[in-house]
Amino acid sequence: EDKGASGRYVVYLEGGLEAEMTYQRAGNVLAVDHTFVPPEFRGTDIARRLVQQGVDDARADGNLIRPVCSYVVAQFRRHPEWADLHA
Repeated sequence: EDKGASGRYVVYLEGGLEAEMTYQRAGNVLAVDHTFVPPEFRGTDIARRLVQQGVDDARADGNLIRPVCSYVVAQFRRHPEWADLHA
């Protein structure tokens, strides 16, 4: 869901719940500021898949990512192959 200056990646889950990763856009830089997975779905790899999709989209669209959310910061540390996308 891209709204121009902001947006989110979302996974719709059972029971009407949502997992999300939100960002703020400044030019071609996406500041990823929040990742949330409902407690009952944690440990199911949803957050990692949200970040991976954001990384894949940034690479395809020529954007950079500024990790702000602690989870995304940790994922960038674990994936040195993403260094070219780090803003």
